[in-house]
Amino acid sequence: MMDRQQIYPVFLAVGGAALFGASAPLAKALLGSVDPIVLAALLYLGCGAGLLLAKITTRLRTVKREAGLAKTDLPWLAASAISGGVIAPILLMLGLQATPAATASLLLNFECVATTSIAVLAFREAVGRRVWVAIGLITVAAAVLTLDLSGAFGISAGALAVVGACIFWGIDNNVTCRISAKDPVTIGLIKGLAAGTFSLILAAALSRQMPAGITPVVIVLIVGALCYGLSIVMFIRATRGMGAARTSAWFGIAPFAGTALSLVLFTDAPGLQLLLSLPLMIAGAALLFGEHHDHVHVHTAVYHEHYYEPDTHHPFKTPGSGMHHHEEVRHTHAHRPDIHHRHEHEEEKKE
Repeated sequence: MMDRQQIYPVFLAVGGAALFGASAPLAKALLGSVDPIVLAALLYLGCGAGLLLAKITTRLRTVKREAGLAKTDLPWLAASAISGGVIAPILLMLGLQATPAATASLLLNFECVATTSIAVLAFREAVGRRVWVAIGLITVAAAVLTLDLSGAFGISAGALAVVGACIFWGIDNNVTCRISAKDPVTIGLIKGLAAGTFSLILAAALSRQMPAGITPVVIVLIVGALCYGLSIVMFIRATRGMGAARTSAWFGIAPFAGTALSLVLFTDAPGLQLLLSLPLMIAGAALLFGEHHDHVHVHTAVYHEHYYEPDTHHPFKTPGSGMHHHEEVRHTHAHRPDIHHRHEHEEEKKE
């Protein structure tokens, strides 16, 4: 059974996943009136503008203060903005031009495969056999969706573009996890405004046309504020409690939310590839959701800053944010790679 500290990040991840999943069919609907690169730019400008408005609004009230960004966080933030804010959304918009919305929504589930693989290989995040089996199922499902059955044997270029977007979002998820202890609203607004501005400059350099009229621009900005901005904040806060790989696993719900919405918007009957891949993706998600991690581990002494609630590791009277010290502790309990459990594993532990 999950305790409250485990349920809260799951709640955030599921909510963020539903918002992000809705972005693919909504973007598909907007592509008829908005250029793909311009659309990607406006989505992230909406993300940044929405979070900036939230930042200004919260500063006018008495709210819990998050930890601010330090100079050492800036390289991670830059990598996040480039990979997840520029490259990934442009690839997705290009892929959506040649890919049915429902198929693209399910392909976005490959993001959890990319995120988990990068988390394990590059950042030494611990996962076990159960997680790898789930990743295998989702990979096969994604491969089924990429097949082009319209004529000669081949791979759909549009589907591959969506998979490429997932890989760059996987990079984004992992580098963002490195700074997840800091203010997620600040991270999201900087990332959104920087990535959106860069993409808008790129669109101008390529002579891409802006939408005719203000209405489509406002709609795209609102979609960006909700589906990207709010989703980013929820994702970052979720990674605090369970790391990049497991948060991304819960984000496996996103493609199914997007698929459901796309079938409503476009009233297309599910194709054979979608029907074949859906059970595989559901099985993979189910395995990921049931993953359990428990072993003896060591908390090394650390001096760091982040927002905290009073608990056994933070014996303060009130919630807050500030530099604080943790003594070295060795114990065992069910845990996930939150900001206090990102330890390396010498060998695979029993799940």
